[in-house]
Amino acid sequence: MATFQFFNAFKEAGVEDMNLGSDSFKWMLTNTAPSAANSVPGDITEIAAGNGYTAGGAAAAVTSSTQTGGTYSLVLDDTVFTAAGGSFAPFRYMVLVNTTVTKLVGWLDYGTAYTLTDTNTFTIPAGTAFTLA
Repeated sequence: MATFQFFNAFKEAGVEDMNLGSDSFKWMLTNTAPSAANSVPGDITEIAAGNGYTAGGAAAAVTSSTQTGGTYSLVLDDTVFTAAGGSFAPFRYMVLVNTTVTKLVGWLDYGTAYTLTDTNTFTIPAGTAFTLA
């Protein structure tokens, strides 16, 4: 399973201006490695929109946001991308964006470039997006 990586801006001040339990999120796809120094969606080289991929990514629904004993966990539902009318451009990274405050949260590394071909789906599975301890 891919390890979630945080952007520095999120770790530094993100929690201060975000209400993670009620904010809105999207997963953006890119084939360019993110840098921990990135802070806003414009810092990411997103794959081209089209063939079922929408610029800005796909919505990621929050299923729970909890803090227990000083450890915070954000859990997101499945996010499914479906290619339609052609293939998506290759992507390796899935970048989580807080669209409420327009800031990057972190990213997943698929490990290799993946091309989603026409009529096929790619799912970022439900589960804990990340935990802060």
